[in-house]
Amino acid sequence: MSLAQKKRVVAIDYGTKRIGVAKSDPLWLFAQPVGTFDRAGLSSTLNAMLKQDEIALLIVGYPLSERGEKNAMTGVIDSFIETLHEEFPQLRIETVDEHHSSRDARSILIASGTSRKERQQKGRLDSAAACVLLSEYLESRE
Repeated sequence: MSLAQKKRVVAIDYGTKRIGVAKSDPLWLFAQPVGTFDRAGLSSTLNAMLKQDEIALLIVGYPLSERGEKNAMTGVIDSFIETLHEEFPQLRIETVDEHHSSRDARSILIASGTSRKERQQKGRLDSAAACVLLSEYLESRE
């Protein structure tokens, strides 16, 4: 398979207001932000990526408590994943623990010198959290 044909892993950090999306490079080494979307924007973005035959796997952040128990948001994510399965039956979807993704993303943005004003831009944290989820997933595969 040539490099141009290699598919990517796409990560979703689902929030009730915004959905952060990141994608891997074709070799599954690095995560890069795609952006932040509402539900309709997510659908059109995934459709465009599928048309380009870019997606091998979709991972969705799964919010568990400190002790690994389900919580109120877990049910919301379950129904979101069910909707994704209905809309994109061809996609393989996995969940990954998103326990600290937003906090880790905030720390990374701070450490990178991103100003408070830039960090507070709507969606910046969401796409960064998707990158954290994806980076952790890619590292766990090694």
